[in-house]
Amino acid sequence: MVSSILTGCSSLPNHLTNRPVNLVAADRPLTVEPLQNAYDYRLINSQTQQPLTVKQLAIQLQDQDIVFVGELHGNHASHLLEMQLMTEMHILHPRQILSMEMFNRDQQSILNRYLDSEIGEAFLINEAPTWSNYTGSYRPLIEFAKQNFIPVIAANAPADIVRCIGRQGSAYLNKLLPRERLLIASKPLTDQPEYRLRYMDFLADARKLTAEHKENSYLAQLTRDNTMAESIYQAWLDNPHAQILHLNGQFHSEYSLGTVSALKSLNSKLKVAVISPVLVENAVQPSYSVEDLKKGDVIYLLQNQPEQYLDSRYKQQARKKLFSQAEKALCR
Repeated sequence: MVSSILTGCSSLPNHLTNRPVNLVAADRPLTVEPLQNAYDYRLINSQTQQPLTVKQLAIQLQDQDIVFVGELHGNHASHLLEMQLMTEMHILHPRQILSMEMFNRDQQSILNRYLDSEIGEAFLINEAPTWSNYTGSYRPLIEFAKQNFIPVIAANAPADIVRCIGRQGSAYLNKLLPRERLLIASKPLTDQPEYRLRYMDFLADARKLTAEHKENSYLAQLTRDNTMAESIYQAWLDNPHAQILHLNGQFHSEYSLGTVSALKSLNSKLKVAVISPVLVENAVQPSYSVEDLKKGDVIYLLQNQPEQYLDSRYKQQARKKLFSQAEKALCR
């Protein structure tokens, strides 16, 4: 599945392929119905180019072992889709497991205590700690899981370990204590050539870094992907008849690379579907391209967030504050 970015082909689950691909000239945008508000989205089957409702999508996903939803962090159209899809999937497949990038392995016990009603939400938010947008973005999912006794997998690698790999590279793995080593994948740095190319292109567009910093950043990214893949796979091994819904940032799963590719390397027979976001520039006439269709078995169109910074000096101040906070975390 990782070859799709280079070959231009999308490998789709058989049950999603209802009709032949409707090939369209790559330079002609494909339009759908308008997006009515900031929470609105449009689902498109990438193989058939047919629009889908959430109910229809859930039906088409019934036989999948693992369903990946790539999100735009903080974009509430993404979060609304996740909640609605989780609900519809649960109706059809009550033996459900929720897996999340947004919680790390070292937070699993606190998360379990919350799901078991041993602690309150403030304890979870402050002591896990959760992401800053938890209450608006992920609370509905966790509460649905809690009410329906759905296990939630804290799938990601601990943030401090990832951060230190990003600074020191693979050498940092030798500094981990045995109990810390169990908090990341057994093979955290398993490489993906196509994914490496995409990640390095991303870094080139994002900011200027030395070659060493780029490599270490990529190794940190691999640690996340391989750890999430291993967490998902272990959950499937423990519950082979359950359907797993995994949520992560779009980069971790689009083009079936990242976490998806890492998971498939653990078991190529797993039935996996990928749902990926596509940002539109015009909400009145939202459009997508043939290239966008390669990002997932299903894509969903949504609007961008409001522009964060227009004042360059204020942006620099905010970035400086963010990085100064990150520097406070010490690495051995």
